[in-house]
Amino acid sequence: MMKKQLPQRLFIAHRGISACYPENTLAAFNGAVDAGAHMIELDVCLSKDRHLVVIHDETVDRTTNGTGAVKALTLDQLGRLDAGSWFDPRFNAERLPTLAQVLDAVKGHLQVNIEIKPEAFEEEGPADAVERQVLNLVREKSMLDDVLVSSFEWLVLENLRRLEPGIALGLLSDVPADESLLHWYQRVKGFSWHPDYRVLTPQQVDTLHGLGARVFPYAVDGKIDTRGMLAMGVDGLIVDDPRQMTAR
Repeated sequence: MMKKQLPQRLFIAHRGISACYPENTLAAFNGAVDAGAHMIELDVCLSKDRHLVVIHDETVDRTTNGTGAVKALTLDQLGRLDAGSWFDPRFNAERLPTLAQVLDAVKGHLQVNIEIKPEAFEEEGPADAVERQVLNLVREKSMLDDVLVSSFEWLVLENLRRLEPGIALGLLSDVPADESLLHWYQRVKGFSWHPDYRVLTPQQVDTLHGLGARVFPYAVDGKIDTRGMLAMGVDGLIVDDPRQMTAR
């Protein structure tokens, strides 16, 4: 479970270096390696034919030249979409990567925060459930010690803890830490809490640190109060731009 020595403050590239490259593409993740990030954050959804695809939204409309729900399109259909031109025409060759492609690209270079999207979670827990596929792939790539899995859907984290005692889990939330979050953090034996930076307070950082948690606030719409977050003693920042790692 993230056994490697971690830096004092992790630089976690949000969907890759998404300020400079089209988000959640191999270009953005390779850019994170070049920028000296310690970890990348990415989003995983399921295609219609139940493959792990790296994309943030429920639909492909915003970040590709296609339309429709991710879960309504096959991997082949998704793989033919242009996932870069919306950001800049020079990225017209970028495609939606699979999780396997991303892990292959960054293995040995940095660690990976895999966010499982709530819409991919299935309460009935089929054999090829998204969390099972993620875990099997991480094991196949021998990257258990290099991966942190997070989600707003904490049931998916509970399932992962049941399947793998050694995996690092992070609870995502866009509201302040309350009794429910503290309960679930302990219930899933969490590794970290990933809050919207706008709801974070020094008292919450202290409380989570008291439970042994790392606190990784995330940027919203490209913005984060770097100075304020670092002053609170957070353990890392999930940012779009490397320059956001330095308080100015």
